[in-house]
Amino acid sequence: MSFAYYTQLLLEVMLPMALLVGAGGWWRRSLGTAGVPVVRGYITTITLNLFVPALLFAAAASAQINPDLLSVPLLLAMGMLAGAAVLYWLLFRTRLGHNLTAPARAGLLLCGVFGNVLFMGYPLLHFLFGDEGARYAAFADMGAATPLIWSAGVWIAVHLGGQTERPGNALKSWLMLPPVWAFIAGLIVSQSGLELKPLVSAARLIGQPTVPVMLLMLGLSIPWSQLRPTTAVLSVVAYKLILMPLLVGGIVASWLGQPGEAQIAAIIEAGVPTMLMALSVADRYQLDVEIVALAVAWSTVLFLFTLPLGLLILL
Repeated sequence: MSFAYYTQLLLEVMLPMALLVGAGGWWRRSLGTAGVPVVRGYITTITLNLFVPALLFAAAASAQINPDLLSVPLLLAMGMLAGAAVLYWLLFRTRLGHNLTAPARAGLLLCGVFGNVLFMGYPLLHFLFGDEGARYAAFADMGAATPLIWSAGVWIAVHLGGQTERPGNALKSWLMLPPVWAFIAGLIVSQSGLELKPLVSAARLIGQPTVPVMLLMLGLSIPWSQLRPTTAVLSVVAYKLILMPLLVGGIVASWLGQPGEAQIAAIIEAGVPTMLMALSVADRYQLDVEIVALAVAWSTVLFLFTLPLGLLILL
């Protein structure tokens, strides 16, 4: 990757992302403690019920389903499950987590495994690989990250966090999400052969605010005044940003040898910052929300430094 290409990436993708997160942080200051949950609730509601479903429907409906595309969620899921096993050992069986409570260790385990593959990955992969790159992000989210956080992630929160006596039905919660049904509807359209380009174009237009709005909410959700990290937090962030993509890269090398565009996309997705949904899961299942918020914040900030190093190796 040339310096000019990286500069273009920095100006066209990373700078707008950083400005949106920063704007969310500035907005948080003006809203105050009481106003943040209210505004965040409104943003979450409209985004998950309108913007994200439209974005995912358009991505799925216009996708050419092939082994390369499907390899992205498959590789990412394999990396996340393997990564969860390794990080479990580090947090629960070594000195790294010995001073932490069970809710804190379970929260950090979520942070080290589940990445912001849609809201960070979508603009990044779109810049790198065009429309096909955007589809890689959509399939990575719906085929790996979202179903796994509502299955394996909830299991981690309930059984390793140990704070929730009646967790409810996580599978039902996942199936009730509008983005899931929108993505499935898009897949049906893509395989049906129906000519629905006007509908797909309309959905793509409606879904355009998704990434900017969610990055704004990311900045709104980070406790900027309490960003002093611990060794455990920084270790988990390093694991997420550096070791997770190396793990997926190792799977790619042992399975396929030389990675193609789709496999590179999977490796990049493995190294994106912690997903914002980890905060929601931590709050819902009574994990240590503060330590999860710290990991989300630091992984987002340090991603600006790990991304160029990763791209220099991959591209």
